[in-house]
Amino acid sequence: MTVIALPAAGAMGAGLGCVLAAHGATVLTMTEGRSEATRHRAEQAGMRPASLNELARADLILSVVPPAIAVTTAGQIIAALPGGHRPIYADLNAISPDRSREIADIVAGHADFVDGGIIGAPPRADSTGGPLIYLSGNATDAASLMVKHGLKTKVIDGGIGAASAVKMCYGAMTKGITGLTSAMLLAAERAGIGEVLHAELSRSQSQLLTRSEQTLPDMYGKAYRWVDEMDQIAAFLTPERPESQIWQGLARFYQMLADDEASDKSQVSDLDHFLKRREKTLGNSSRST
Repeated sequence: MTVIALPAAGAMGAGLGCVLAAHGATVLTMTEGRSEATRHRAEQAGMRPASLNELARADLILSVVPPAIAVTTAGQIIAALPGGHRPIYADLNAISPDRSREIADIVAGHADFVDGGIIGAPPRADSTGGPLIYLSGNATDAASLMVKHGLKTKVIDGGIGAASAVKMCYGAMTKGITGLTSAMLLAAERAGIGEVLHAELSRSQSQLLTRSEQTLPDMYGKAYRWVDEMDQIAAFLTPERPESQIWQGLARFYQMLADDEASDKSQVSDLDHFLKRREKTLGNSSRST
């Protein structure tokens, strides 16, 4: 039986673990010292609690952790590898190509490194959807194991860093739109013209308004995880390019929203107030008829 390790059982890690376990793999994760919510997610996903040394003995290691600890995680696992064991180490984090190559240097000589990037929401074991995992580098064996155990992959040319570049560009656009839209909705509320802007979006940008209604509420609890990703996107663009400052600003913006979500939720409430105007309008319309 194939043993697959995911160091962390966050939303995405547990989602991938659930699919892998449902398709016959033994899936290991570290739960010691983690929150009760994390332990519960891992258990529900069919993942088995394991030590760092046990993770390092897996056939395939899928690193799905916050970008800020991707390098540290790789170093810890490589240091724990038993002699003579050479696993596949696939880094699937939202990191820049340069950071992916940095991790490849850590892994070199100890494991077969694969660069990866996940596009899409966490999967469920009973779902035919789920994310597509882009892989680059010497990725054939990793892709084969992942597909065999229920995950969707796409191997692309370009070597180490190519899959990470796909993730950077895609995340920059999707999370960038969410951040920029949120910033201007908050600005409208502060300026006292939220109702006017909502009416105009309903008239001329209904798709953007509908997207905001669907994606923004789900963003509040994720904002803290997107801070490092925005910083990585800025690094990918390089500081010399003026557009990198947009994503540097978005990193600070998402940190502000994360802090707000953890405290008085004043800005989250303002965003909710803006987005629920259509709901109130429809309610008033129903009552008038």
